[in-house]
Amino acid sequence: MKTTSHSDKAFPWDTPIQYLKKVGPQRTFLFRALNVETLEDLLYFLPFRYEDRSALKKIANLTITDTIETVVGEIQNVTLAQTARRGMKIVEVALADETGVLHAKWFNQPYLATSFKKGDHLMVSGKVRIGLFNRNQFEIESPQYEIIDQNEPQIHLGRIVPIYHETKGLTSRQIRLIVWLLLEEYKTMIPDRLPSTLIEKYKLIPLSSAISECHFPSKETSRSLLHSGQTLAHQRLAFDEIFLLEMGLAIRRKKVTVKEKGISFQTDSALVRKMKTLLPFQLTSAQESVCIEIEKDMTLAHPMYRLLQGDVGSGKTVVALMAILIAIENGYQAALMAPTEILAQQHFLSLLPYFQTLGCRLLLLTAGLKKKEKEEAIQKIESGNADLVIGTHALIQDEIGFANLGLAVIDEQHKFGVLQRAKIIQKGCHPDILMMTATPIPRTLALTLYGDLHFSTIREMPKGRTPVVTRVFSAKHRDQVYGLMEKAFLAGRQAYLVCPLVEASEKMDLKAATQLAQQLQETIFQNYRVGLLHGRMKQSEKEQIMEAFKNGDIHLLVATTVIEVGIDVPNATVMVVEHAERFGLSQLHQIRGRVGRGGKQSYCFLIGEYPQSNEAKARLAVIESTHDGFKIAEEDLALRGPGEFFGTKQAGLPELKIANLLRDSEILEVARKEAFLWIENDHDLHLPESSLIRAAFERKWKGKLEWLTY
Repeated sequence: MKTTSHSDKAFPWDTPIQYLKKVGPQRTFLFRALNVETLEDLLYFLPFRYEDRSALKKIANLTITDTIETVVGEIQNVTLAQTARRGMKIVEVALADETGVLHAKWFNQPYLATSFKKGDHLMVSGKVRIGLFNRNQFEIESPQYEIIDQNEPQIHLGRIVPIYHETKGLTSRQIRLIVWLLLEEYKTMIPDRLPSTLIEKYKLIPLSSAISECHFPSKETSRSLLHSGQTLAHQRLAFDEIFLLEMGLAIRRKKVTVKEKGISFQTDSALVRKMKTLLPFQLTSAQESVCIEIEKDMTLAHPMYRLLQGDVGSGKTVVALMAILIAIENGYQAALMAPTEILAQQHFLSLLPYFQTLGCRLLLLTAGLKKKEKEEAIQKIESGNADLVIGTHALIQDEIGFANLGLAVIDEQHKFGVLQRAKIIQKGCHPDILMMTATPIPRTLALTLYGDLHFSTIREMPKGRTPVVTRVFSAKHRDQVYGLMEKAFLAGRQAYLVCPLVEASEKMDLKAATQLAQQLQETIFQNYRVGLLHGRMKQSEKEQIMEAFKNGDIHLLVATTVIEVGIDVPNATVMVVEHAERFGLSQLHQIRGRVGRGGKQSYCFLIGEYPQSNEAKARLAVIESTHDGFKIAEEDLALRGPGEFFGTKQAGLPELKIANLLRDSEILEVARKEAFLWIENDHDLHLPESSLIRAAFERKWKGKLEWLTY
């Protein structure tokens, strides 16, 4: 494969921006707030929108519309005035060309009076209107402007102008000039890291041209493609970015399948067969199919890395249990890591009767254990006297050592960062890994975040599940919701009420769980017992409250999102969510999944504060209309974007700054295929044709390469 004649070292990617023209120490500090520290950072700090200031008009041809008009004229007069009433300072410039005069005004920017000089040529751009006090003159308020100076590039007007995100003390105009000067000095040095064969195959424009065009588009560039980020220049940068990201995932996959020697389990398990006879139900065909996929992985000589996704209540835990029993029967330990103590305890209590019958040893390890209890638990884990250890983040603490960990199951895996997952893997010698999530992941996002994993999906729900009836209410109809809750209490049922915060916030007028629980107990539901559950409570308090709720001693459990996962009380048939517009779709779907677990019809009432944004209304309409978690996940991704899909960014993976997983799904498929093919042929990136890509890859994954080694 051929590359360009430039070596990657010819371009100083890592050079601090401090040394650029017009930057210096002070602006370097300001740029840091925008996550821009090097020349490469600045080159890939793309405009977030563009303004078309390319069409120059004569003053006599200006029109009174909402469109942006741009003119060039000679300054005839400059005045600085102050209003009598409010003391507002107004700079006014009379700008003339051969066809007429335009009056430009700026408010509370008195320094401009000394910036503009009579006789200077000035370019202004903005919306034109008829003068307030003189109906015969054109005026333009607070326009973008540029003093025509032959010694400086004319980049702010008279063209398609890039608009950048700003920070206090650093304007888009200033950034624009700095980027222009950077490109003027270095553009011809920017190397094409991709080989010519790949560039020609997909008709990609040169990297240097792509970067330049994204910052300063040509006049003929399609405005619609620019605004949607789909110009050839944007597509080239998106391709490169995804290609480098997928390379890391490909290297990880290659490392697992070629270098890592795992455990080849015998999957014909007497424990599994006996467990199936103990279950009060039969596995669905979807569960059986996934069990076969997992068993096939477990027989291989390299570690299993599989992501099991399934909707709320689809029966993922039972499938994971079968894999756990296979590991135990082969003489290995298993670990089940959950994000919360409540969920860990829920797993422990539900599995304990089965393990006692099967003669297997089950252990619970959480941060809430007393010192002596924790020491005893650690001793059992280290000596091999625990077959399955269920726990929270406590499992990955340094002092925890397994005798022979063969399988790690990570529940609600998106609650953990990549490096946290890596720590549980390091507790064994290349154990099999099964990750589970009840937040179905759209294909494009899955390929990006988990491109090194195999996927299993449970789409079939167990028989007998009645869909939860979901309704959206405005806050003014809250009393109607309370009436429906009381109707459930009278029928012997229980309810949840979820609030976003534990305590009142001055910044956001949200219902606080602590205050609301007290208010409901003292007013609306005096004849019923109201309980409170939130993340700041001690573990013993949480356990006490949950036990009382399970036993039916608490009618209404007011809680924060701590109940999002892990709570299973079949008698609870009503879920109420306060400020539902504040939650993501997938999170609302998870919360709704806490009810509908018994045979009785269940309800989810979403209370929204109005007025709401169109996006908030759209979210609530989706959750009201469907129970399909996969459809909900797709809608959630479309509405909120991939960066916010899980609420927090995935730790351990390079951030996508340019590519958009929805918009660029086709590019993702192609770039992924080529990246995996490249690593198949050169998994260490040591061939000569990989030198440019290797350097770019190491910069992209800088500080995150540890993730590739676990």
